[in-house]
Amino acid sequence: MKKQESTTREKALELRGRAKKKKPKFARQESWRYKRLKENWRRPRGLDNKMRRKIKGWPPTVSVGYRGPKVARGLHPSGYKEVLIYNVEGLEKIDQKTQAIRIAHTVGKRKRAKIITEARKRKITILNLKEAKEVVKEEKELVEKKEEEEKLEKKEETKEAETEKPKQKKTKKRKRRAEKQ
Repeated sequence: MKKQESTTREKALELRGRAKKKKPKFARQESWRYKRLKENWRRPRGLDNKMRRKIKGWPPTVSVGYRGPKVARGLHPSGYKEVLIYNVEGLEKIDQKTQAIRIAHTVGKRKRAKIITEARKRKITILNLKEAKEVVKEEKELVEKKEEEEKLEKKEETKEAETEKPKQKKTKKRKRRAEKQ
């Protein structure tokens, strides 16, 4: 069943690509005539508007017939469904076969590096990965530092366990007090 879904998805993406090639670039009415009007699409609404009435010789208007296949809607060109991620916990809900992640732009360097390393461990596709060598290096350095600190702590704990704490050394104040008594 999954193979069938993937083949239909691939066919739908192919179909969407072909439909996109045939689709015209929709232009705002008379944007070619006036410099003050940009080409950004605006729906013509006038009563006598030629584009709205679809009169021959006028540019085509947006209509539902230009839409792509339903299966391919909302898919990334790679065939994965995009999921926006803000933290490492968000990776737990991801299905690596059908979904790919896009790290939110508000995520900082450190958290981004953590998300990237965790995604690699889980073999999840990252769509907006501009792998900065610095970020990866920093993440490796942080991991190495943490490991070294943990080793040092373990060594200290073992030393403390082996040698019991001796009695407190007599400081100057304690010596004076002892002399007075």
